[in-house]
Amino acid sequence: MKKKGGKILQVLKPYLMVAPAIILLIVFTYYPMVDMIHMSFYDYNLISEKTFVGWENYRRLFTVNIDFWNSLRNTLVYTVANVVSLIGLGLLLSLWLQKSTRFNAIAQRLMYMPNFVSMLSVSLIFEWLMDDEGVFNAVLNIFNLPGLRWLNSSATAMLSIVIISVWKGIGAKALLILGSLKAIPESINEAAALDNAKPLKKFFKITLPMISPQLFYLVITSVMASFKVFESVRVLTQGGPGNSTDVLVFYIYRYAFESMKLGYASAAGVVLSIILMIFSIFYFRMLSKRVHYQ
Repeated sequence: MKKKGGKILQVLKPYLMVAPAIILLIVFTYYPMVDMIHMSFYDYNLISEKTFVGWENYRRLFTVNIDFWNSLRNTLVYTVANVVSLIGLGLLLSLWLQKSTRFNAIAQRLMYMPNFVSMLSVSLIFEWLMDDEGVFNAVLNIFNLPGLRWLNSSATAMLSIVIISVWKGIGAKALLILGSLKAIPESINEAAALDNAKPLKKFFKITLPMISPQLFYLVITSVMASFKVFESVRVLTQGGPGNSTDVLVFYIYRYAFESMKLGYASAAGVVLSIILMIFSIFYFRMLSKRVHYQ
């Protein structure tokens, strides 16, 4: 009996080990997702009883409230600008820091430090820097350039949000790419040198394919994070000026906690989830084929 009990415990041991993580995943991820889908078919404001309205919330989302399309457009603009800047500048920085020097070692440590700071704290710091009489405009004045209304103009507000996001995340992205660059076998670079390969050709034919798995991972995670941007918008612009920074997550927040339209906000949340799922399926099926695994 003891041997039988020991075998049962041995079989159950892996499941018991992962059980806490599975429970947390169900409670804080799967249940809220199912409840959000269920809530999207109701009219509910936390005060009155829930009223079933079917597809009415989705109809209003797509055909009545045009501000949804504005928030979707703003989210796409932010996502493209943020991801291209993060990956592009991160790749350039990693190529610059590739040589093992004392300066580069110090720079790598300093670059990663913003990753330890919360976006809320970063937003508050940049609110001071981007004030009409802040440090950014003071620097522009030194070069006899006119100051900008960074957070108070619809022309520069989204750019300001992107700058903040890139400043915070570029160090971590650059270090991840740098790690993949240093993992490229030296024999491949030596063979390219013997063949007198030009630097640009070497980069596109050797370096880029060899680090494509890491770039693939960074793009997918950066896009997911960009679609969920919230803290900087909430703290700095409140979706303005003129709804120029009203992104999807802040749009959902406004209708859920300011307008108290939880059913409508849930419908917008479902649409956001579907957009992310469609992107993930497309990205994995279409672009993963171009990834070179060693």
